[in-house]
Amino acid sequence: MKAREFWLLFAPSLVVMCALLVLPLVRTVQWSFEQVRYGTPGTFVGLSNFTDALTDPRFHKAVLFTVTVTVITTIILLVAGYIIATGINRITTSRPLVLGIMLVSYVLPNLVGAVAFSWLFDDNFGGVVNRLIGFFGGSQVLWFTDQVPNGILVIANTVWHMLPFAMLIILAGLQGVPAELKEAAKIDGANGFQTHLNVIIPTMKGVLGFVTLITIMDVLRMFDNLIPLSPQAQSIGNESIMLYVYSVAFADGAEKLGLGSAINVLTILLILVMLIPFIRDIFKEAKAER
Repeated sequence: MKAREFWLLFAPSLVVMCALLVLPLVRTVQWSFEQVRYGTPGTFVGLSNFTDALTDPRFHKAVLFTVTVTVITTIILLVAGYIIATGINRITTSRPLVLGIMLVSYVLPNLVGAVAFSWLFDDNFGGVVNRLIGFFGGSQVLWFTDQVPNGILVIANTVWHMLPFAMLIILAGLQGVPAELKEAAKIDGANGFQTHLNVIIPTMKGVLGFVTLITIMDVLRMFDNLIPLSPQAQSIGNESIMLYVYSVAFADGAEKLGLGSAINVLTILLILVMLIPFIRDIFKEAKAER
């Protein structure tokens, strides 16, 4: 392809990316150093917004909750996604039907899925989970007002929503593992577990890194699913960073857009810090393949 043809095809995407990504990011960084109310020019305040954010206990709780949910969810998705993908990889005729059923939770809009998921724990809509707990002799769990049960509820919903994606990507990776490697491991006397641990998983390191990368980015940005799942997020300490940003930046007539922008910048830095190891591994694997 000639350079002129390349730029002719690439230019529309570049314009859209700049309009929807680059310009808002530049404006966010600009506002993070200003005291801004929506619709009025900002006043430069230096690092004051960052100082306010970093010294706010509410921000500390939001970061702790978000990072905890992200780490736990990522581990569960990798383990469960790999196990389920391994099982589906052995299915032949009914594989499309199984995949179609599993993908329902992922294609649902996140808010719609979270509302439906919350009904399983809400006694006003049947509360199936609490009924099962009571059937086996357990006491009623306050899923929406107690911090730990609510955190478990949020993690369960996030796993339910994102597991099909993780499983599908890992399944594609499993199908790309050369059969010769598995046969060689079998000849050498390796059992099934040893083959997965020492042959298949190292071969799929890039795929697992990609799943981890996407999961971390998605979970760190969780927002809308907390509206039905954690209606008292702030009071019980289960507020995500994005929910905190929305509350700070747009409450009371959007008078603290500068502070909200500063928190957004800090969130971007947090995401980069958590992604650096996985991005580095992906680049190393890409160089090795060359």
